[in-house]
Amino acid sequence: MEKVAQQNATDSSGWFFGIGAFVWWGLVPLYFKAVANVSAEEILAHRIAWCVPVTLFFIWALRKPFKLLNVFRNRKLLLGLATSTALVSCNWFIFTWAVTHEQILATSLGYFINPIMSIILGVIFFAERLSRLQWGAVFFACVGVGNQIINYGEFPWIALSLATSFALYGFIRKKLDVDSLNGLLVETTLALPIALGYILWILSTEQAVFLNSTIETDLLLALGGVITAIPLIMFAAAAKKIPLNSVGFLQFIAPSLSFLLATQYYQEPLGSEQLLSFVFIWFGLLLYLIKPFRQLLSRR
Repeated sequence: MEKVAQQNATDSSGWFFGIGAFVWWGLVPLYFKAVANVSAEEILAHRIAWCVPVTLFFIWALRKPFKLLNVFRNRKLLLGLATSTALVSCNWFIFTWAVTHEQILATSLGYFINPIMSIILGVIFFAERLSRLQWGAVFFACVGVGNQIINYGEFPWIALSLATSFALYGFIRKKLDVDSLNGLLVETTLALPIALGYILWILSTEQAVFLNSTIETDLLLALGGVITAIPLIMFAAAAKKIPLNSVGFLQFIAPSLSFLLATQYYQEPLGSEQLLSFVFIWFGLLLYLIKPFRQLLSRR
């Protein structure tokens, strides 16, 4: 009984972390719009640089073990985290560039495609099983995504790049034997020399916005560490605690919120075909969530 109760608590915390991460990511375009006067390269460099001290603070505040040296001594683990670092850095850059260039709807499409990739990876590599209802949910989500791609008007390179890089990132992080905080610390530490080198170079050549603009802009760039660290920590924790296919469907929360921001707040154009895709995807999400909600209610 004690083991079952502990497992239920673990599953519940996994759902909490997952929902929190994707709500955060769904609203994060608000931040990037606030620093739209800064180049995507400079924003990315500051996200990485400030993420390191923020992650160290969370390790200290939550009294988690510091495993940086242990990871660097484990070549296999270090190689895996180096791969995840490359994937998440590409994802951050493409997302930042897209939002600052009036392409929030394109990022929304990318993160609608991403869960389908995560679900397929979970079924193929982790032998995760789906019920008939959940396969029906996958079908409706695929119809919605397919409709988006067909009616997009051009090859959706932003969307497909975002979807592929983040699905592979989640897949790799689930396989690596490292907690979310120390994993993120290693990732950002590996990318830190490049980020700091770029920041120092643009400062020396007077191309930087940081320290050459308003105090508000400087503070927002420094805040990039918090904006980056918190949802990634929650996402990595969720990926460890609940099945990858469940994480995959929770990911529909973020693009749905971004979709609403793009169309209702930033007034990006929305055609009837895009709206139809939104309806199909949300219906699929509702179908998929029936099973986990039933399980949660039965446990309580």
